[in-house]
Amino acid sequence: MTGYAAATRDLPMASLSAELKSVNGRFLDLQFRLPEELRPAEPALRELIQARVGRGKVECRVAVTPFSGAAPRISVNEALLAALADASRQVRAAIPDAQPLRVGEALHWPGVLGDDGSAALREACVALVEQLLGEFAATRMREGEKLARMLVERIERMKALLASIQPKLPEAIAAYEEKLAARLREALGGANDERVRQEIALFGVKVDVAEEMNRLGAHLEEAERVIGKGGTVGKRLDFLMQELNREANTLGSKSVSKELSDASLELKLLIEQMREQIQNIE
Repeated sequence: MTGYAAATRDLPMASLSAELKSVNGRFLDLQFRLPEELRPAEPALRELIQARVGRGKVECRVAVTPFSGAAPRISVNEALLAALADASRQVRAAIPDAQPLRVGEALHWPGVLGDDGSAALREACVALVEQLLGEFAATRMREGEKLARMLVERIERMKALLASIQPKLPEAIAAYEEKLAARLREALGGANDERVRQEIALFGVKVDVAEEMNRLGAHLEEAERVIGKGGTVGKRLDFLMQELNREANTLGSKSVSKELSDASLELKLLIEQMREQIQNIE
């Protein structure tokens, strides 16, 4: 489903702005647009979003705007520096000719230097995106409610369609059997009534759609129940659309009247309209 949320937070050294937006998609596709100083926060952001979003193409964009005149502050990891100095003394004690550790070498040692603002900036970024996810989820929830109303309306239309054709089926089948019997008698020269009755009985079995009608009704009831229950329902509804489409196709293949064929086509149209939307629902 689609969704959008944006927010800005002012920090001592810079302004941090974040934006979350998504478009429809059957699977979860995350894309990040982060400045270099926030790249280490990407795994945490990915985990945060995956915990709240199951489907859609989601883009997370974060920007950092330093305040005018703000200068970065550099910190020294004193514990690590002391450990380096101690190691240097131990080496020189064991190897008197060894050169002492130079300042440049110590400063380039991984972890000795750090930007005081980097860790705080990453923490603020994760916190801001976590805050955004609440608003982002709310926008998707509102869209989900609209989709739910649309789906229920389609289900009610299909139920009404099934109810309208149910009483007409015996009459349509009887009329077609009578027409078939006349053609068989004509083909057989008016004799062999037993053969005609056998063919009619076989035809009646082939065109019986009671099972398909019952299954369609059961699937529609289940779809309505799943929608009303809420939660993560996309995959369940997607499966039900496949089952509904299969039964509607079988109903059409067994059609004995134009009215039943038209009903089958309308059912498939309504099912396809639902399926297109359901593929985007979590």
